[in-house]
Amino acid sequence: MTYRHRVGGALVALLLVPVFLVGQPARAEPLPEFRNPDLPLKVRLNDLTSRLTLDEKISLLHQYQPAIPRLGIASFKTGTEALHGVAWLGEATVFPQAVGLGSTWDPSLIKRVGSAVGDEARAFNKLDPAKNGLNLWAPVVNQLRDPRWGRNEEGYAEDPLLTSAIATAYGRGLQGDDQRYLKTAPTLKHFAAYNVEADRARVSASVRPRVLHEYEYKAFQPALTAGAATGVMASYNLLNGRPTHVSPELGETVRSWSADDLMIVGDAAGAGNVSGSQQYYPTAAEGAAAAIKAGLDSFTENDRNGGPTVAAVKEALAKGLLTEADIDKAVGHLLSIRFRLGEFDPAGRNPYEKIGPDSINSPAHQQLAREAARKQLVLLKNEDRALPLDSARTKDVAVIGPLADTIYEDWYSGTMPYRITPRAGIAERLGAGSTVTATEGVDRIALRSVATGKYVTAPAGATGGALIADAATAGAAQSLDVFDWGGGTLALRSVANGKYVSRSGESLVNDQDKPNGWFVQQQFGLEKLANGNYALRYRGNEVKEPWNGPNQYVVLRADGTLAIGAATQDMAAQFAREVLVSGTAAAVAAAKKADTAVVVVGSTPFINGREDDDRTDTALAAGQQAIVKAVTAANPRTVVVLESSYPLTGDWAQANAVLWTSHAGQETGRALADVLFGDYSPSGRLPQTWYRTDKELPDPLDFDVIKAGWTYQYHRASPLYPFGHGLTYGAFRYSGLRVGSPVVAANGRLKVSVDVTNTSRTASEEVVQLYTAQRTSRVAQPVKTLRGFQRLAFAPGQRRTVSFEVKASELAFWDVTRNKWVVESAVQDVQVGSSSADIRARTTVAVRGEVIPPRDLSRRTAATDFDDYSGIELVDAAKVRGDAVGKTTAGDWISFQDVQLGHGATRLEAAVSRVSEGTAKVEIRLGSPTGSLAGTLTIPATGNRYTWAATTTQLNPQLARGVRDVYLVFTGDGTNIRDLTIR
Repeated sequence: MTYRHRVGGALVALLLVPVFLVGQPARAEPLPEFRNPDLPLKVRLNDLTSRLTLDEKISLLHQYQPAIPRLGIASFKTGTEALHGVAWLGEATVFPQAVGLGSTWDPSLIKRVGSAVGDEARAFNKLDPAKNGLNLWAPVVNQLRDPRWGRNEEGYAEDPLLTSAIATAYGRGLQGDDQRYLKTAPTLKHFAAYNVEADRARVSASVRPRVLHEYEYKAFQPALTAGAATGVMASYNLLNGRPTHVSPELGETVRSWSADDLMIVGDAAGAGNVSGSQQYYPTAAEGAAAAIKAGLDSFTENDRNGGPTVAAVKEALAKGLLTEADIDKAVGHLLSIRFRLGEFDPAGRNPYEKIGPDSINSPAHQQLAREAARKQLVLLKNEDRALPLDSARTKDVAVIGPLADTIYEDWYSGTMPYRITPRAGIAERLGAGSTVTATEGVDRIALRSVATGKYVTAPAGATGGALIADAATAGAAQSLDVFDWGGGTLALRSVANGKYVSRSGESLVNDQDKPNGWFVQQQFGLEKLANGNYALRYRGNEVKEPWNGPNQYVVLRADGTLAIGAATQDMAAQFAREVLVSGTAAAVAAAKKADTAVVVVGSTPFINGREDDDRTDTALAAGQQAIVKAVTAANPRTVVVLESSYPLTGDWAQANAVLWTSHAGQETGRALADVLFGDYSPSGRLPQTWYRTDKELPDPLDFDVIKAGWTYQYHRASPLYPFGHGLTYGAFRYSGLRVGSPVVAANGRLKVSVDVTNTSRTASEEVVQLYTAQRTSRVAQPVKTLRGFQRLAFAPGQRRTVSFEVKASELAFWDVTRNKWVVESAVQDVQVGSSSADIRARTTVAVRGEVIPPRDLSRRTAATDFDDYSGIELVDAAKVRGDAVGKTTAGDWISFQDVQLGHGATRLEAAVSRVSEGTAKVEIRLGSPTGSLAGTLTIPATGNRYTWAATTTQLNPQLARGVRDVYLVFTGDGTNIRDLTIR
């Protein structure tokens, strides 16, 4: 019996069918229907559900679903992290970060990566089924709208098409290609409009319908429609004032995208936040009921303790907030995935049963990790043929920078079985007879207490100990290496034992191998005082938490030990900062001795951006910028490698060759060497725009990509590096661009072909990109939009015809006047090139769609379906469903364009609310926010934001006639409008 509607792939848990013996001779009892693999899934699911007691069904709603021994059902856990490899379960193959997977622009590769990760998840599950679940929390499809987002590394791209293509490929690999069974069950994260970490559980993303449909949903829908994911995870934020964990979009919109049952899970503590930090519902029972009614199936709460969730659901049932049918629906979604994983089938049927522990970090997966790390590298700049390096002439290489001989894991990495650093990869490639050195280029300093004259000492033992100002002179035990990671944040490594300084209680100790942990307690700042001395400030992430207290500055205790004990700089201990070794000088000395310098700078994934921690800027750290400038000046044969989780800003113009890589996992160094020495021609492409300065970036809380000007689609300034940018060692000519027809119907297809020739003597890959731009429209259109891409290999001199086919319906936008997708009649510019800015060939087609008629506001129209706005936010119109325009202040406005007012409109009716006492006014103006005043709407106080009153004003029919732009201008604060009618 085939359970799957499409080829995809997801988890499979093994459970032997128990044999029930009755008397002698032994005779097998008939199989329960739910254990009969030859019956339809629906029959089996209904049978199992009918056998469960209400208490048992409720228990399954928690992340840690308990075993049900009387039915022979094993425990089941949702949520194994698998962002770019299996995480947190021990050593496993670590592939490049997700943003690096996005920069491959290679869905076929990403499917193979997903398959490898799915195999390793299966292997871990076989080792410990109760602990290592097959429901994988990956991929992340939140788009990279803002490079300052702390979780930028987890997404694939700023573009919906690229994001969904990579996510669909990864999900298909995770699931496997069997028509019946899932290898693993991938879950898309995080629905929806999640892009801010600061106060993330209380941030409400104000997202108007066009942005929701054209940007947010387009990243989620394709993978679900393709059957490449088995569910979604709700996000921490609120969407238009309503927590996503109780959003009706979960059960209605998301489920409508798939022909299969989907399992919708909560993020950790996310459902609890509804009655906790978000205070949306007053009790846990009401919050749980609302979540289940909205479509949530699984609560990720209180770690392994399902008790509070069970209690909340039972209370909701007792109060009539839920029915058993509601529970059955959620349980059915959960069990359907377990059936598809093969859990209730006899041994021998599931092809994924055979996957064993030998797949974890197998040689094949190691080679795949290298291939992925190689393909994600982006050549940003290559002047004067600086690359590739000639290995025959390169015998002495200085690898310089804080990332020269280090590989960092990120929060969602697995544990690397081995680490090939840039230095190690280059040394391996050049082999015997070469000299490859590593110089970190960081200052080595000593801190001397101004008050006592004593130097700070770090214990030399392997486990470290408390830092104490007790030495008369500065030696190795008093030496600290200072790593500048930008934003004023430093990491201090003790020379005494090679461990990083960290926080232990209020004391400072040198006991950590690397920056790590949820709060990353290895973060510090050295703040220069007016008198030239320094204060040492603790900058671990918990300092922003209210429970942490005010103290952030370091003081000296009476015994000389260092402790976090002052709230302000003026109360802190003062230190003299003595430079024992200049990092820049050491870098220059190393560069001058070498044939070639490779400078590896960038970020560490745990500092200045990560889950729960946004970065304030994208600048390359000043200390690292100094290394780049000094080394490139000292040695003209310098290659700069930017290794980061996000786009950087900075000045590396003096370098002839610049590469970008994500934190690319265990094979980083070999992949880098492959590219540096020409064994592989780089062909990665940037999956997001690199802006020239942070000043060009909109407010992080402005989620309107259209109006704010986010991403290559709407940003009009010239970027540092455009979306899709990446050079190769080859050279490509585009010619002969043609379309299947100069005219395309709205239900037709745009067919595009172009000839691409590798005119060089180097085998290389080219990522051919197709964009369109609509010349005229009723609405603001993107500057251009990616419609297709192909990554293709070319032999020297080879010419290939590259063809694309795009449904005309893909050119549609969301028409707020009629709440539907619309393809307009318009001329579309067709552009093909090597990046969004490097367009090599152009033509046009005429699309025969429709002309949007004037707006008809004589029918009730949602206020949120405005055409334009200023200042307002979208809020929830009711707890359960519906949005409204709210949080208004004087001068804010919304507008409805091209409204057909006929021979004269005389009346405007609106549903409004206002908490404040007294009344407010909304002016109805024509043509502009300061145009002719056609009427004034009086807004009464309703006492509650969710209490809506109908209010009416007369309009001047002499003014309100014909086709006009109608503006509603708010003259006071606190008015909410849900809908309106003009007659």
